[in-house]
Amino acid sequence: MNLQLVERIAAAVLYEGYILYPYRPSAVKNQQRWNFGAVCPESYSLAQGGTEAWTMQTECLATGSEHATLDVKLRFLHLLTREVGVPNADWDQRIADCGDSETQSSISDSDLNVVASLEVGGKIFQTWQEAIEREFCAPSLELGTLVAQAQRLSFDFPSSRALEQLRDEGGQIVGVIVRTQQSVEGAIELSAARAGEGLFKITARILNTTPLEDAKEKSRDDALMRSLVSTHTILGVREGELVSLLDPPDALRERAAGCSNVGTWPVMVGDEGERDCMLSSPIILYDYPQIAPESAGELFDGTEIDEILTLRIMTLTDEEKREMRGADERTRQILERTEMLPAEQLMKMHGAMRSVRPRGEDER
Repeated sequence: MNLQLVERIAAAVLYEGYILYPYRPSAVKNQQRWNFGAVCPESYSLAQGGTEAWTMQTECLATGSEHATLDVKLRFLHLLTREVGVPNADWDQRIADCGDSETQSSISDSDLNVVASLEVGGKIFQTWQEAIEREFCAPSLELGTLVAQAQRLSFDFPSSRALEQLRDEGGQIVGVIVRTQQSVEGAIELSAARAGEGLFKITARILNTTPLEDAKEKSRDDALMRSLVSTHTILGVREGELVSLLDPPDALRERAAGCSNVGTWPVMVGDEGERDCMLSSPIILYDYPQIAPESAGELFDGTEIDEILTLRIMTLTDEEKREMRGADERTRQILERTEMLPAEQLMKMHGAMRSVRPRGEDER
């Protein structure tokens, strides 16, 4: 398995749509984010009549004996709110009188006036949302074990609250960034069924079991704070092989068509021809997806072309660049990478030729 390639593809899926051009929170297209792979709390899904999913299911085929081993890794983004606040009049002295650990616990929301943005030292800090990468690895399990008994594996990530002080050139506290994250709880259900001689159907089901009180009254943004976002699953098989669902052998075509995938799209990943790893993605991909070698880095917008996005970033006004720089650490990296991009690197993005393969008879 080419683990490095698999991880790069998985990372691209994880951040697809994270923020779109023009990479500013004020842009209309960035007002509703997190549209891919959202697995919401069960109570919220039921309150919405099932329009928001609380489960994600992957089904695929594997060949081998019952001693073939399955490895499953769940990855998603865990959202947090980032609020920029201006302290009340008596707050600064109280901060000076206590240590950092005491500060975290002693400051409440009433001590701050939350603002949309705040400029400090020539930098813009904005109230918005951020995300932390999460992953859960299931223990290795033999297919025979999963045939005999399905496994349910629970996971949870706790809530958190952190403060970051913003000081002016004189060292005075003029603002605070408060990052708040709600807890999430969930489970992976793994099972396997014999589908023929030396053939197994594997099912991996992800559930969001996070409690959410008064779910009917909650907004989508409220629910997303307790959701798994950009959710995807990496499945690996040892002592066996996975079967492509997009291009299965003729003998297994009917079996492959019978796999039920809900909210996800499993494809083969790794080097071309390898059959030991599959990425179950919330966006549609082809088998063995590749990242263009000309790409200088992530742009989070797979519907666009790197060259076009890069040229557009170069034409942003100074004010637009300031907002982009202050939106998020990742947008700052995009801007700085683009501004320092050598001309020869930009030319590599232009007019790249890709090899093509002939279509089969059944594709014509």
